[in-house]
Amino acid sequence: MPKRAIYPGTFDPLTNGHVDIIARGCQLFDEVIVALLVNPGKSPLFTVPERVEILNEVLTPQFPQVRIETFEGLLVDFCRHREVNAIIRGVRSFKDYEYELPMILMNRRLNSEVETVLLVASEENSYVSSSLIKEVFNLGGSIKGLVPNLVIDRMNQYRDRQGASNS
Repeated sequence: MPKRAIYPGTFDPLTNGHVDIIARGCQLFDEVIVALLVNPGKSPLFTVPERVEILNEVLTPQFPQVRIETFEGLLVDFCRHREVNAIIRGVRSFKDYEYELPMILMNRRLNSEVETVLLVASEENSYVSSSLIKEVFNLGGSIKGLVPNLVIDRMNQYRDRQGASNS
């Protein structure tokens, strides 16, 4: 039976840190489902279809064992429906660990068959977060080398659309 895992997130935007965790997850598992959380309570930069498209364009050519899916609700329910018993999470700092630990324990309580695998961010990505990327970009700073080039292109297109709609 193939070893399968789910790497959940909002991926708004996809960063090189996410890609690094996915690449390392692919070394550990035969299949990695990159699960895009649909959270109506958030106001993301990119729509769900745009994020799915970005994920597919960036990940599919590099990682044939990756599938992109969306989900709502409890992650452990999504795991159960996909017959997956491993969740991949990336941690950059002790603060991330403190955030992840209660979720790991709750997920274990809800479904004891699901284990969470924490992968420590690589040094070059240890400070990169999607929210920081958006902030730097919105303030005119360079995000080159922190996100895939396709993401930079899409963020520039987004800014151009916003500028046109504000005119």
